[in-house]
Amino acid sequence: MTDTASVGMVRCPGCGESETKVIDSRSADEETSVRRRRSCLGCDYRFTTFERVEELPLRVMKRSGVAVAFDEEKIVSGLVAACKGRPLTRSDFEDIAAGVVESARSEGGEVSSEWVGLAVLEQLREMDPVAYLRFASVYKGFDNVADFEREARLIKVDPEIAEV
Repeated sequence: MTDTASVGMVRCPGCGESETKVIDSRSADEETSVRRRRSCLGCDYRFTTFERVEELPLRVMKRSGVAVAFDEEKIVSGLVAACKGRPLTRSDFEDIAAGVVESARSEGGEVSSEWVGLAVLEQLREMDPVAYLRFASVYKGFDNVADFEREARLIKVDPEIAEV
C-alpha cells in the first residue's frame, strides 16, 4: 500500500527538511507497530520510521489520595491468595488482571482503588462463586458470618444484583 500524502513533522535525517512523503507502509513487530518508508521532498533521501501506539500509563488513586502506578501483579497475587485450593489457574488470574487493565484504559487511565476491587470481583464472580466470596470477604472487610450469608444469598438469588 502506498500513501503519497505529504506528512509534516518527520524531519529528513539527510537534510533536515520537514516535508516527507510516505512511499510504503506495512505492519511490523507482530502488528504492534507500522513500518513506513519515507522519501524527503527536499533531497529525495529515503529512510524508515516506525509508528507505535503510545499507551498512557495507568494510575490508581488510593483512598489516601495518592496516585500510584497500576500493578497487574498485585491483582494476580491477591487472587492467588484468595483462591488457594480452588480450581483456578494463574492463567485465569492473569486473564482477570488483563480484563481489568483493558477496562481501566477505557475509563481514561486513572481509576480508584475501589474501582479496581469492584472490577476484579465482577470478573471473579463469573468464574467461581466460592473464590468470589473469599475475595469479597477480604476486599469488603467482612466482620462476621452474617456478612458471608448476605453475600451468598445475593449470589444465589440473583447473581446480577450482588453488590460487587
